[in-house]
Amino acid sequence: MRIKPLSLEEVEYMAHTLALQLMNSDNEPIPPFHTRYPGKLESSLAEPFQTFGGRSLHRTFEQRAAVLFYLITKNHCFENGNKRMAVTVTLVFFFRNKRWLNISPEELYEIARDVAESDPKQRKRIESALIATFRRYRTKLPKRS
Repeated sequence: MRIKPLSLEEVEYMAHTLALQLMNSDNEPIPPFHTRYPGKLESSLAEPFQTFGGRSLHRTFEQRAAVLFYLITKNHCFENGNKRMAVTVTLVFFFRNKRWLNISPEELYEIARDVAESDPKQRKRIESALIATFRRYRTKLPKRS
């Protein structure tokens, strides 16, 4: 199955809306989508699909999901709520590709906290851990009846 990227519109209307509804806080509000830092989100969405010499740099679904999760967390695409957005963007990415993570958003948020606090020099190690986590918790999306 071809791995489908997320569009900016899907992030705005699905992931951002989901983050606002499920993970917003009065103490740490998620700002309006249009206040994101220009180019950072777009770059983070594109990197999992980068190629070199006609070959994907990140071949498996879990590799692409790990890069996406890492970059949304670390690139500070938004004024606030980057970890929460990493959670919802990742869940939307899984959903868009007919997969799911059998992990609670709270547990995924704790992983995002660890990623946010990590040394950027450890990126490959962190991404490998994310890949393992995504493989451990992935499941197929239930078929609708």
